[in-house]
Amino acid sequence: MSGDRPLARELRWPGVGLLAAFMVAGALTRDPRDLALSIVGSVVAVAAASMLCMRGPRTALALALLAGAGVVLVAGGRGQCLAWFGLCVLAFMVMIVAGPRHGMLFLLAAEVLLIAHLLLPHFTAGWTPWIAGVAVSAGGAALIVRQQELVIQLRAAQAGLAERSRAEERNRIARDLHDVIAHSLTVSLLHISSARLAVSEDPGDAERALAEAERLGRQSLEEVRSIVGLMRSSDGENGSRLVPVQGLEALDELIERFRRAGAEVGLERGGDLASLSATASTTLYRIAQEAFTNAAKHAPGRPVRVRLAASAGRVELTIESDGPPGRGQGLGLDTMRERAEAIGGRCEAGPAGAGWRVHASVPAKGEA
Repeated sequence: MSGDRPLARELRWPGVGLLAAFMVAGALTRDPRDLALSIVGSVVAVAAASMLCMRGPRTALALALLAGAGVVLVAGGRGQCLAWFGLCVLAFMVMIVAGPRHGMLFLLAAEVLLIAHLLLPHFTAGWTPWIAGVAVSAGGAALIVRQQELVIQLRAAQAGLAERSRAEERNRIARDLHDVIAHSLTVSLLHISSARLAVSEDPGDAERALAEAERLGRQSLEEVRSIVGLMRSSDGENGSRLVPVQGLEALDELIERFRRAGAEVGLERGGDLASLSATASTTLYRIAQEAFTNAAKHAPGRPVRVRLAASAGRVELTIESDGPPGRGQGLGLDTMRERAEAIGGRCEAGPAGAGWRVHASVPAKGEA
């Protein structure tokens, strides 16, 4: 239906008006004795063209052929008659309204008619320009139709990309929330457990453990507010109130936080880590945070060894725990793998000896 083609609605009345103008011009150049025939042809051509844009493709083709018959009545057999411009207008309109397949059928019928006038000796000269003109009109309309289809496809692709971008952003925010909440709850529970055990024998130690749990809870609350703020901010709005994203520069503080909670964590560094990109640094920090959280949750009190090394444009992070892995839903492992893969790296986690090992390798520049 033409209702699915906005351009057809826009060109309907201009096309009909242009056709009517050519019909009047052609009728005025005919012999007065043919006036009745010219009036009939003009009425048929204009009426059929008026309905052309309101029908489906097949009906549009039939109406275009009827309008073409009206053009022939007005123009007669004279190659110099301006009424033949009506065929050019109709060829353009049919291609726009009914599409390339029906447009080509009308073009074929019009060209057969004009070529017949060219070849038959009893008709006047001047048919070659009309043959070319109708073909050019139909070809131009076909290019416009193709351009419209490309624009529609491009808009659909843009909408798909926008939706994909929104989904990726939601996943990223979900990963950040998972890391922050899981980490804060795990470490806070370690401090609370220590306080519960020490409350009767060493109230001072219990008080320090509870204070640390409270401090960690407040810090985590600020991080959660920061992440939620990213969801609500627009074009940097409220950006000044967002907590900076942490990277490997905060790794020592992260390890010390677990140590204060009673975990035994050792760290080894190697290579040039100064040129590490912010994206890679943040990714490795989040992976380490998740690995420490899992170790503290599933193997509390067991030693954890951390090795961080940079070489050949990549950074390797290995975290090993002596404790056996616990049973979980696996969301944390998926999160670590997704973070590494998002910047062109990889992350593997699994049993290693009597314990558990997490190994991540990412480009130093964080390139996807």
